Amino acid sequence: EPTRIRVKNKKKALCAQQREVVHSNLQDLIFRSDYRMTNSRLSRLPPWASRWLGYREHPPKEQPPYIVYLWSFIGAFCGLSVLQAIFGQAQYFIDREVPPILASYVSDVCPSTSMVIDPFADTITKGASAVLCYGAIEAPLAQPRALVVGHFISAVSAVCITKLFGLLGPEKFETLEWLCGALSTAVAIVIMQVTNTMHPPAGATALVAAVDKDVRALSWYLLPVILLSSTVVLVTALLFNNIQRRFPVFWLQPIIPPTAESSTEQGDPGVEAKSTRPHQASRSSSLTLGEVP
Repeated sequence: EPTRIRVKNKKKALCAQQREVVHSNLQDLIFRSDYRMTNSRLSRLPPWASRWLGYREHPPKEQPPYIVYLWSFIGAFCGLSVLQAIFGQAQYFIDREVPPILASYVSDVCPSTSMVIDPFADTITKGASAVLCYGAIEAPLAQPRALVVGHFISAVSAVCITKLFGLLGPEKFETLEWLCGALSTAVAIVIMQVTNTMHPPAGATALVAAVDKDVRALSWYLLPVILLSSTVVLVTALLFNNIQRRFPVFWLQPIIPPTAESSTEQGDPGVEAKSTRPHQASRSSSLTLGEVP
């Protein structure tokens, strides 16, 4: 009986060791497969250039919390400061009465008109993109595709729907302004879902573009303003997030990690799963070493 117990304990220890090997190899495989499409091209660039685009030859080390806090603060502060300087101080945008809230999501007053923008809209949009792009940089919602395309889609849908409601006349539009804002946001959400470009702050872009008079007055000029704002956020995020961290995780397509087969397909998870894990480990090892571009 003691011999059987020792053999059983050795088998458990061996299985646990094999699970750790499989997990480690799969993590490395997932990381390397992340670069098979987009970053295989980035690897051709010089290291000093590809680094600032999020490319890493090896998985980055996990940073201590204080490093994450530090660079989140620096990135958000500098990024929003640049946006506020561009749209709040540049005479080109002041002459065209571009509300700074569109760019930085932090200003309550439009300097060209000295009118207070709707505080409800400011509450919705304040710092939303900054939280994602500087604080939650590994989230799919914070990646460049979601940031740029999500905001642009929301702006386009809001402008189009606002134009259609404007055909009803000014008085009728004021009565149905709430419907225009709700419909613009709802349509923007669905389009982002269909195109896989979901970015929560973009919903506020659609809402503000429909219900705020100053923003609505920009009409089609809103689109280049949104594109410029998203580009500035992206550039500053690439600069500050790649000093000791990594951004973006992906540029165009997210990587779907491989999933294990269900227990019903494998049979008894306590018997057959153990027998298949060594094969999975050897296969993942060969993939890790042989299929990386």
